[in-house]
Amino acid sequence: MMSMKTIAFLQDASSCFPVLLLISSLTLASSPYFSLALSDSETAFIARRQLLSLPEGGKLPDDYESHVKLKFTFENPRLRRAYIALQAWKSAVHSDPLKTTHSWEGPNVCDYKGVFCAHALDDRKLIVVAGIDINHADIAGYLPVELGLLTDLALFHINTNRFCGIIPKSFSELTILHELDVSNNRFVGPFPEVVISLPALKFLDLRYNNFEGELPSALFEKDLDALFLNNNRFVSIIPETFGSSPASVIVVANNKLSGCIPKSIGKMFNTLNEIVLQNNNLTGCLPVEMGMLGNVTVLDISSNSFSGVLGKTFKGLGKVEELNVANNMLTGFASDDICRLPSLKNFTFSSNYFNGEAESCQPSKRRDCVFDDVSNCIPDRPKQKSAKECHPVLSRPVECSQSMCGGGSPQPRPKPQLPKQKPLKPKPPKEEESPVTRERPPPLKLPPPVVKPPKPVSKPSKQEESPETRERSPPPKLPPPVIKPPTPVPKQEESPITRERSPPVIKPPPPVEKPPKQEESPVTRERSPPPKLPPPVVKPPTPPVHSPPPPPVHSPPPPVHSPPPPVHSPPPLSPPSAPIVSKPPPKKEVILPPTIGFQYSSPPPPKFPGY
Repeated sequence: MMSMKTIAFLQDASSCFPVLLLISSLTLASSPYFSLALSDSETAFIARRQLLSLPEGGKLPDDYESHVKLKFTFENPRLRRAYIALQAWKSAVHSDPLKTTHSWEGPNVCDYKGVFCAHALDDRKLIVVAGIDINHADIAGYLPVELGLLTDLALFHINTNRFCGIIPKSFSELTILHELDVSNNRFVGPFPEVVISLPALKFLDLRYNNFEGELPSALFEKDLDALFLNNNRFVSIIPETFGSSPASVIVVANNKLSGCIPKSIGKMFNTLNEIVLQNNNLTGCLPVEMGMLGNVTVLDISSNSFSGVLGKTFKGLGKVEELNVANNMLTGFASDDICRLPSLKNFTFSSNYFNGEAESCQPSKRRDCVFDDVSNCIPDRPKQKSAKECHPVLSRPVECSQSMCGGGSPQPRPKPQLPKQKPLKPKPPKEEESPVTRERPPPLKLPPPVVKPPKPVSKPSKQEESPETRERSPPPKLPPPVIKPPTPVPKQEESPITRERSPPVIKPPPPVEKPPKQEESPVTRERSPPPKLPPPVVKPPTPPVHSPPPPPVHSPPPPVHSPPPPVHSPPPLSPPSAPIVSKPPPKKEVILPPTIGFQYSSPPPPKFPGY
């Protein structure tokens, strides 16, 4: 039975419960494991303070410390600069619940909590501030530009605090900084490119911040040993320079990276030990070069959108212990080569679309290795996807050899378009593209209509129009206008039409060979096929075109042969434009013939085997 004193004590304690709750909360606040979260308004306030304190260009003047008046004396100028930097940092603190910076008083900076001194590397007689480590101090504030005065700093560790704002450009002065750990803070902005300028940097940890934007390609060309970028907001692709990194550990998990894993990853086979790409937006097939990573012990590409299969090259991962490919869209067969890797301790390939697995991959087959194959499409295995879920993916397998990622080189897209442009070549004969037809010299044999020139010789004025008609050869309506100017001429033009329809017109190839210089003949080449198609009206226009051009050629054969080349060069430039303006109605129709010409281009091959 409970005594009266105990009951009285409980009654008194109940009345003091709010006080006890307050005391306990204060105790938790002083605990090294308790962190007071910053509100968004506090974060913005601290960042604004930093921006207002930054000098122009983000760096301090070279003689900045000489203008700072101090009442203390120091053992050497470097300790004086360290004092200026640390006092500026203390002033930038917004909250320090663990009172870490309360000891930052007086000239003896080596006694400050979290500050470590050592002999200078360039002068062993000097004592300098060589390191700062205030991890888990829960300090809220920002990094002042004066920290660039700590030029002897080799390590800078401030993880698990509440620092806001950006990393100032003055950090570029820390030329011997070896380790930079600013993880688990509230830093913002694009990737802090100032870190790329640090020549001695080997360890970079930017985890658990709010950095965003693209990853600079120069980052992976830097001589780093460890790179931690996970849990930020980076949205870029992985640069192709990724494989140039000598880092042994690379973690970029929990960002918004997209695109493929670069094939250059194969270059990291000598140095890479751990790579974690978990929970991004990466896609495509896995590059076969990943099988070259013979020194990798941890490979985690889970929670992305990778497709295709696990290639045979994965058996080259001889030292891998942790292999996680879960939560992707991988298909195919989990092979014995992978499940029997000598160092394998854990192989997780759950939540994919594998439709088969080797017996050695089943969870109950090995005691020294953990296998997870749930939520796949493997027959006769428990906890698999339904057939309805599996069918859409398995019925459309990804051909990685044709993929932009992980397979062969991308297919040449412009090449397929080239054949489409071939039909466009017949169109050029209309205007300046006649030189294109020059490349088709064999068809030049068609100028048999050259015999016709004597009839229209009397019409020199039409010669200028002949280039137009050449271009207008496809339109059938052109013949009637030609008939209108000279009544006798239309009759003559009709005769050439019949001539073209007659097979003998094709026979005069020998004469055509004599005037190969006539570049206009190529135009007739394309028109030669129309003669075969007498029914279409399009063919008639072609003969008039042939008749006018040859007349000038035949009347002055010697001169005609010499000028033809110049005639072709100018006609496409000036004649076509002028005549086109003179006859707008037929010209409008002339635009349509090109397509008709293409249709007629098919018959010429049978008649002219050399075409």
